[in-house]
Amino acid sequence: MFASLALIFRILAAWALAIVVAGFVWSGIFHGMDEGPGWVFALLALFLMISALGSCITHLRRVWLVAGKLDATTLSSRQRRQIEVPMDAGAAFDVVEKAIAELPRVEDIESAAGSLQVRAYVRRVDPYNGRPPSRWNLPARLAIKRNSVLATVTPGQGTCSVTLLFEPDAGVWADLLAVDEGSNYENAEAVSRAITRRVAEQRRDEQAAAEQTATEKELSVARLNLLHAQVEPHFLYNTLANAQVLTRTDPPRADQMLGHLIQYLRSSLPSVDESMSTLGVELERTQAYLEILKIRMGARLALQVDVPPALHGLPLPSMALQTLVENAIKHGLEPKPGGGTVWIIARSFDDHVTLTVADDGLGFGQSTSGTGIGLKNLRERLRLTCGERAGVAIVSNFPSGVAATITLPRDAREAIHAA
Repeated sequence: MFASLALIFRILAAWALAIVVAGFVWSGIFHGMDEGPGWVFALLALFLMISALGSCITHLRRVWLVAGKLDATTLSSRQRRQIEVPMDAGAAFDVVEKAIAELPRVEDIESAAGSLQVRAYVRRVDPYNGRPPSRWNLPARLAIKRNSVLATVTPGQGTCSVTLLFEPDAGVWADLLAVDEGSNYENAEAVSRAITRRVAEQRRDEQAAAEQTATEKELSVARLNLLHAQVEPHFLYNTLANAQVLTRTDPPRADQMLGHLIQYLRSSLPSVDESMSTLGVELERTQAYLEILKIRMGARLALQVDVPPALHGLPLPSMALQTLVENAIKHGLEPKPGGGTVWIIARSFDDHVTLTVADDGLGFGQSTSGTGIGLKNLRERLRLTCGERAGVAIVSNFPSGVAATITLPRDAREAIHAA
């Protein structure tokens, strides 16, 4: 109540002072200082005071409807807001700019991304529907038509402070002689709500994206584990059957085969639940596997390995190398009457590493019982663990056989950690 009375008293006192000054001027121009301003001026002064009182009452009623209370803050024609936004400066500036652009009747928006400032003007509601007021309605003809909005974003540590100023598009005199009917308070509340809404929407979107990413990661891990579970050493049962036969016909060779099998299982079982291994571990496991096959195939199988020791720590999906070697044996060398050789070659380049398994077996175009599931699973596991740039290429070997090459990007380690 006190704030309302103070506003009315301030506005009427300012108009009364202006009328007194105008009265002296009127008397000097039309009648002389001794005769006074006259009754015409008195009627005009009365009309101005009544208009000013009416504007104050309209302003009080409007602010009460908008704010639900009347105090010095809500009644002021100049509003200031300070909002903390948990974003970086660029994102906060975009949010503020869009919030101001959503104001009704906004115009002349000036954005300066470099200085993190936005200035705009908002037209006030026109009670005359675009028609000019009567020439005798002096307060209406002198009324302020627009409000200004100035937003400044101040960067901080992981957050930004947004300062909003809402003022009449006029000088300081407007505070003494005119009211804004709560328009600046309404604009301040509207922009504050818009910024809060946009920040909340962005936080919800980020949370939904994080939840989706976590879900996709869980699905990828489950899918990877399923693919890894499908990579089984197909030779295990055959090896045990062969060892059983050798125990009756050639016990020393059976003992040698079981020794290699134990070495193979020792390198395989500790990582049975792990999707990733290293080239060194996979090479040791594959060599144990080939030693078992050498006992079974005899002189029909030869092995040549050319892998630099510096690449033994290269991350590699578990069983990846053995998958290629199994394909080379099963589809290339075993069906070939004279057998052949398996080459395992690793090379390092500027941005990638290649691992090649080649053979001089039957090659493409020969009958095979393979289904392609092993290579399909290997490609999928490489994509899930090492990124989209990892892959497998299969080409003909010269003069016979097949060469399968795994390509791994140099940043595969980072991709694996991210996965």
